[in-house]
Amino acid sequence: MSNRIVPAHIAVALAIFLATIAGAAWGAAPDVAAPAPSYVRELLGIVVPLGFMILALLLVLRLLRRRYGMTGSGAHLSVLQILPVGPRERVVLLKTRAGRILAIGVSAQSVNLITRLEQDDVAADPEPSP
Repeated sequence: MSNRIVPAHIAVALAIFLATIAGAAWGAAPDVAAPAPSYVRELLGIVVPLGFMILALLLVLRLLRRRYGMTGSGAHLSVLQILPVGPRERVVLLKTRAGRILAIGVSAQSVNLITRLEQDDVAADPEPSP
């Protein structure tokens, strides 16, 4: 046999022909059945990001409360009790950081100091009467 040099256009045509046959053979492979939809996977796809969003919002709320002193043990005033006395009126017992207890009247139009109470006047747990 002698060494023959194959012209370039024949080599290109042969490469295209072989690629076409390989692609057809590969495409003719039996299709794998698509997996059945998984309701658990879809549910997790919804619940997990929602859980992360709720967690992030709670974290932001906690940081805002700490930063601006909105609530907590270091608050200047804390509400001990709210007593409704009418449709839009109520008496609110407040405790200051210094330990003073104030009775405040709250209505739709105004807020008024009713009186200052002593610690003995406000029981932590009222005793039930027999």
